[in-house]
Amino acid sequence: MKNGFIVGIIIFLITVIVYHFTVINDLNTQLTQSDKKIDSLQYQVDSLEAELFPIQVELGRYEMAYEIFLQRNQKAAQQYGTIISEETE
Repeated sequence: MKNGFIVGIIIFLITVIVYHFTVINDLNTQLTQSDKKIDSLQYQVDSLEAELFPIQVELGRYEMAYEIFLQRNQKAAQQYGTIISEETE
């Protein structure tokens, strides 16, 4: 009777170990897939930032030029601002 009880406990423990190994293996697979997805998304972010940088520089130049234009010819700059904000939508 003791031998049957011990065999039952050993089988139970082996079953628990196999179950946990399977769960850990599945989690490891999910983690690997998540790492690949994160790398892919980071590449996309880096690519978009690289594309955005020259546009931000150009926009900054336009904003500075508009400020200079306002100082040099306020009426014309205001007309230009009105055209940009109201007539180009």
